[in-house]
Amino acid sequence: MRLLTYIPFIVLVLAGCNAKNFYDDTYSDSKKMTLGVVQKEIRPGMSQDELAIALGSPNIVTNDKDNKETWIYDKIATQVRSSGCGGFLLFCQTGADYVNRNEVSQRTLTVVIKFDQNKKVETVTHHSSQF
Repeated sequence: MRLLTYIPFIVLVLAGCNAKNFYDDTYSDSKKMTLGVVQKEIRPGMSQDELAIALGSPNIVTNDKDNKETWIYDKIATQVRSSGCGGFLLFCQTGADYVNRNEVSQRTLTVVIKFDQNKKVETVTHHSSQF
């Protein structure tokens, strides 16, 4: 008889809400590029070959108004935090929002690298945002 009094407690503990947290940091290239990597690896006077090894291929290659070759790296990372509720406690919850919730945020990093006439890095500028 005493066992029967513990069964509802055990069921509630085993069937309670659980949260799944996972972060999917995905960049368009297989190589992860961060502002720290850019600041550490890229320096004026670096050759295009060295730059390609350090950061991979640029998204855009163009010339600026002074006809200097310019490489643009534009990266986007998406983070997803998912939480949900399952089991018998589902009957006690109100509102469908609570059952499955995803929080999504994105970060962007744009790096612009200009080369001199000898194809060496002249300037590096960057912009990052999070939303």
